[in-house]
Amino acid sequence: MDLLKLSTEWARAELFSAKIVWLFSLITLISAVGFSVWGKTAMAKAFVIPLAIAGVLFIVIGIGLYAANKPRIAQFEQEQRTDRAAFITKEIARTTKSNQDFVLVFKVLPALAVLAAAALLIAHAPVWRAAALVTLLVVVFLMLVDSNTAARNEAYRQELLNSK
Repeated sequence: MDLLKLSTEWARAELFSAKIVWLFSLITLISAVGFSVWGKTAMAKAFVIPLAIAGVLFIVIGIGLYAANKPRIAQFEQEQRTDRAAFITKEIARTTKSNQDFVLVFKVLPALAVLAAAALLIAHAPVWRAAALVTLLVVVFLMLVDSNTAARNEAYRQELLNSK
C-alpha cells in the first residue's frame, strides 16, 4: 500500500469538501440576494438575513476545511520521508480524535434540527419561521458533508491501522 498516495488522496477529498461547502455558500448567498430583490411577501423578505448569515457561515467553514487540509499534502510527503512510523502514529491519533469529535457533532446537529423544527411548529412570525427553516437547511447540509467526512476519516484510519 502506498501510504503517501492514501494520505494525499484523503487530504484532496477534504479539499473537495471545502469546495462543495463554498459552492453551497454561493448558492445560499445568491438565494439571499434573490429574496431581497424579488421577494414581495413578508416571508420572502424574512429569509434575507438568515440566508446571508448561513452563506457567510458556509464560507468560514470552507476556509477552515481548506486551510486545515491544503498544507497537509506537502507535509505528508515530508513527514513520511523523515519517519514513516511516527507519521502513521500521529495520523492514527489525529483520525481517532476526529472520530470522537464526530460523535459529538452527530449529537449536537440533530439536537439543533429538533429545536429548529420545534421553533417552526411554534413560531408564526415570518422572521422566526425563516430562521428556523434556514437553521434546518444549515444542519442538514452540515450533516451531509460531515457524514461523508466521518466515513472517509474512518476508512483512512483503518488503512493506517492496517499499515502498522
